[in-house]
Amino acid sequence: MLGFQLGNGMLNAAGGATWDFDKAPFRAAPKLAFLLKSGETRIESDSSVRTAPSPLYFDDLRAGVRYDARREIEGWNLPAYDDSGWAQAMLCDAPRGTFRVCAADPIRPTGEPLHAVLIRPGRLRDYTPRDDVVPVIVAEDAEDGCEGYLYDFGQNNAGIVRLRIRGRAGQRIVLQFGELLTDGALDYNNILFYPDGFSQRDVYICKGTDEIFEPPFTYHGFRYCLVMGIDDAQATPELLTYIVCSSAGKAGDFACSDETANTLYAMCDASDRSNFYYYPTDCPHREEIGWTGDAALSAEHMIMTMDIGKSCKEWLRNIRAAQRESGELPGMVPSCDWPYQWGDGPVWDAALICFSYYIYKYTGDREILSENAGAIFKYLRYVANRRNENGLIDYGLGDWCPIGGRVKPTLAFTNSVALLVCTKMATFLFNVLGQAAETAFARQLSADLRTAIREHLINKETCIADTDCQTSQAMALYYGVFDESEKEKAMAHLIRRIHENADHLDTGILGARVIFHVLRDAGESDLAWKMITRKEFPSYGALIDFGETTLPEFFRRPGEGIYSHNHHMYGDIKNWFISSVAGLRYNPDATDHRHIVVQPALIGALTFAEASYASRLGKIFVRWDRTDSGADLHVCTPNGMHATVVLPDGTQIMHTGDHVYRYRAQRKRGERITFQD
Repeated sequence: MLGFQLGNGMLNAAGGATWDFDKAPFRAAPKLAFLLKSGETRIESDSSVRTAPSPLYFDDLRAGVRYDARREIEGWNLPAYDDSGWAQAMLCDAPRGTFRVCAADPIRPTGEPLHAVLIRPGRLRDYTPRDDVVPVIVAEDAEDGCEGYLYDFGQNNAGIVRLRIRGRAGQRIVLQFGELLTDGALDYNNILFYPDGFSQRDVYICKGTDEIFEPPFTYHGFRYCLVMGIDDAQATPELLTYIVCSSAGKAGDFACSDETANTLYAMCDASDRSNFYYYPTDCPHREEIGWTGDAALSAEHMIMTMDIGKSCKEWLRNIRAAQRESGELPGMVPSCDWPYQWGDGPVWDAALICFSYYIYKYTGDREILSENAGAIFKYLRYVANRRNENGLIDYGLGDWCPIGGRVKPTLAFTNSVALLVCTKMATFLFNVLGQAAETAFARQLSADLRTAIREHLINKETCIADTDCQTSQAMALYYGVFDESEKEKAMAHLIRRIHENADHLDTGILGARVIFHVLRDAGESDLAWKMITRKEFPSYGALIDFGETTLPEFFRRPGEGIYSHNHHMYGDIKNWFISSVAGLRYNPDATDHRHIVVQPALIGALTFAEASYASRLGKIFVRWDRTDSGADLHVCTPNGMHATVVLPDGTQIMHTGDHVYRYRAQRKRGERITFQD
C-alpha cells in the first residue's frame, strides 16, 4: 500500500496577495503521479487510486496550516484497512512546465532545537494589511480572541514549532508567529500581505489524547509565538519546541576575540540560513520570495560559508526558465507576471551571472558555466540595447534601503557599474569555456560601459564619482572605474567623506557590499572595523543594542517605520570578517581552485581571529593570535592545496600543509614588523 498527503506547496499560494502570486499563471491544485516497479509488480497512479479528506483542511506556504486531529482515520495506512468508502481520484491534466527531478538540497532541521527563554501572558496587536488584501471571514475564528501565552525563543530565525500537548477533544490551539513586539504585544503589521488571521498562523484542533503536531507544507520566520486557546496548566516549556530549518549546509566559519563581531557574524549567519529554503529568499515571513537583487548581493558570502551549490544550480535553472526570449529577466524567481513590469535592472539581474561566477570560483563546478552561458549571453545582448544616448543604464532599482532613507547615487551610476561588473564576470566565464565570440562581445561591452561611466559620471580632475557619496566613491574604486593613477586621490576622498560623517556608514545595500573591502585594500581595516562594530547609530553594532538577532531590512531605530527584521542583503560583513580580519581568501582571482591567499588584518582591538572553509580538497584553517612580542599565524591547508602568505611588508611566502609562522614586532622605532618561520 502507498499513501500520500497532498499540499499546495509553492505552486498554489492562495493565502495572501504576495506580489500577485495568488494570481500566478502556474497556479494549480495539488496533483499526484507515481510509478513503482518491483519485479513483475507495477503500481501506477490511475483512476483506481482512492482518496479521502485529510485532517489538514487548509495549508499555505506563507499563511500557515489548519489541522483537525479529530478527522484522523485510524489505521488508514495499514494493509488490512477497508477503503471501500473512499472516493476515486479524479484524472486531470499534467502539470505545466518541464518535468524534472528537483536537485536542490532538502529543507531539514539545522542545529539544536530552540526552547523558550521566556513564557508570559501576551496579546496580539491590532493588524492592518495592505489595501489590496481581500478580507477573509472564517466563522470558526470568531472565538479565537487575541490573548494567550507569549513564547519568546530568544532568536529570530525560520522553521516550525513542534506542539506537544495533552488536549481536550475539540480544543482549538491557535499558534500566531511573529518577529516583533510593540508595547509588549505580538505585532505582525510588518508582514502586510495577508488577511487578518492568515499571517503566519497555524491552527490545531485536539482529538483528546497525548498529541504531537508538526505542521507540514509551511514554515515561518519568527522569534515569538503567541499561543491562544490553552489554559494555565498547559503553558509549559515543553509545549513548544522551535525546529530551526534550512536547505543550507555549513561551508565556512569565523570567530574572534571580540564579542560584538562574533554576535554580528552569528546574526548574518542566521539571516542567511533562515533565508535559504531551496533558494535564497528575501525574508522568511513576509514574502519568502527569491528576489534576485538581494541574492546577487549575498552570493559570495553565502557560497563561502554555506554548502548551497546544488540548490543554487537548481535555482539558476528556474532563472533561465523565467528569462524571456528577448533576454529580459524578472526581479524575482520563481516568478509570476508582475516582476517583469517593474524593470529591476542590472543590480537585480546580476544574480544569473553572480551565482554562476561564485559557484565556479568556490567549487570549481564547470558545468554551471556551460549551463548558464547561453542565458548570460542572451541577457547581455538584451541589456546592451537598453543603454541610453550616453551609453549608460538609467533604469531599475538603485542603492536600496539606504541609511537615512535617501538614495544618494544616481540610477545611471549604480546600474551602469552593476552591468560593468556583470560584463567582467561574463568575459571571464566565456573565456573559461573557450567561447571566443561571446568573450569578445562581453569584453567590448565592458570597455564601452567603463568609457561611458568615466565620461559622464567621473570627475577626472578631482577623482570624485557621480554624486560624491560613500556608495559611488566606493563602487568606483572597488570595480575598477578609476584608473590606477587616480586611485590614491579617489581613496583619500572616500576616507575624507567617511571622517566628515563621523566615521559612520552612509550607504545603501550596494555601497555596504564594497566599502569595507575598499578600506582593507587601502590599509584602513581598523577604520572599517570601527564603522562595523561601533555601538553609536548608524552602525551594525548598534543593531545589537536595538535587540536584533538577525539583520534587518533597514538601518533604523526601533519604531521607525514598518520593515522586515530578517533580511540578508547587508550581510557581506561575513565575507569581510573571513577574508580581511582572519585573512582567508580562497581562489581570489577564480583561476586556481587549489590556491588561497592568507593576508590577515591584525585589527588593534583583537587578540585573535580565525576562519575556515570546507574546500573540495578538504578543510582550510587560518588563525592568528596576538602575543607579547607580536603574533602567531597558523595556516593549515589540505593535501593538494597551496597558499600564498602575504606578510605585512609585502613579502610573500609559499605555503603548504600545516605550519605556524611567528610574527615578531621589532622594538626599535621605525623598524619593520616581520614574520619568522
